[in-house]
Amino acid sequence: MDQPDSTFADVSIDTVQAYWNDRPCNVRHSPQPVGTREYFDEVEARKYFVEPHIPAFADFPSWAGKRVLEVGCGIGTDTMNFARAGAQVTAVDLSDESLTLARRRAEVFGLDSITFVQANAEHLTDAVKVEPYDLVYSFGVIHHTPNPSAAVDQIRRYLTPSSELRLMVYSRVSYKLFAVMREEGVWDLGRLDELIARNSEAQTGCPVTYSYTPDGVRRLLDGFDVFDVSKAHIFTWDVEAYKNYKYQKDAAWAGVSDAELAELEKELGWHTMARARLA
Repeated sequence: MDQPDSTFADVSIDTVQAYWNDRPCNVRHSPQPVGTREYFDEVEARKYFVEPHIPAFADFPSWAGKRVLEVGCGIGTDTMNFARAGAQVTAVDLSDESLTLARRRAEVFGLDSITFVQANAEHLTDAVKVEPYDLVYSFGVIHHTPNPSAAVDQIRRYLTPSSELRLMVYSRVSYKLFAVMREEGVWDLGRLDELIARNSEAQTGCPVTYSYTPDGVRRLLDGFDVFDVSKAHIFTWDVEAYKNYKYQKDAAWAGVSDAELAELEKELGWHTMARARLA
C-alpha cells in the first residue's frame, strides 16, 4: 500500500527547486502587498486558522532557549514563531524565493535569532555545520524531495539521544485522496502516486510527492524510536470562497461538528505527524 521511497528518485532536484521558486508555499495567503507586516500577519492567521493543529504539534513555547533546526522553512511562518518563543533557529530551504521572503519577514518583525541557509535536504551537511540541535522540525517538506530516506539520514546527524524530531508527511490514505479520485473520476488504486503528486498542492503538477501510512513513516524513520504518530487536517472550506479570502464551510461539511471532524481526521487526515528520537 505504501509508495516506494524511490518512485520519484530520478526527478532532478533542480526541477523541484524551480517548482517551489515559481510559487512558494502559502505565498498567496494574503492579498496585502507582499513583504509588508500586514501581508505576513495575514499569511500566518490564514495558515493557522485552516491548520490549527500546527501550533500544537510544533509546541513553540517548549523550545525557548533551545536550538531548533527547521528543514524546509518555506516563507517562514513556523520559523517566526519558534524565534518569538525564544528559540535559536537555523532555517533551511531549497527555494531561493522562499528564503528571500522568510528573510524579509524576520527583518520586518525584528527577529535576529534566525540563521537562514539555502540547502538541499538530501545534502544538508554540505551547507549546515553538523552540531547538536534540541529539535529538528520538518513540516510538509521531505515528501517533496526525490529521496526522502537520504534527507532522514542527513537529519539524523544533527540529533543526540535527548533531541527530538518532529516530522509531517502526507498521508497515503486520506479524505483528500478520495476527493481527488472522485473529482478526476479515477478509481484505479494503481494510479495513487500519480493522483497524489499532481494534486498535492495549491498549484498542480508538483514534481515529487510521496505519501505514507503510519507504518510507512516508521519504516522511513528506521533507527528511530517513533513514540507518537497521529493524523490531522481535512480541508472543510468552500474552495472558491477561500480563494477570495472568505471562510465558508463547504456544503458537505455544514452539519459536521468540530468534535465529529476531529474524530474523522484521526483516520482520514491529510497530515501524518510523527515525533521521534534516536533509538
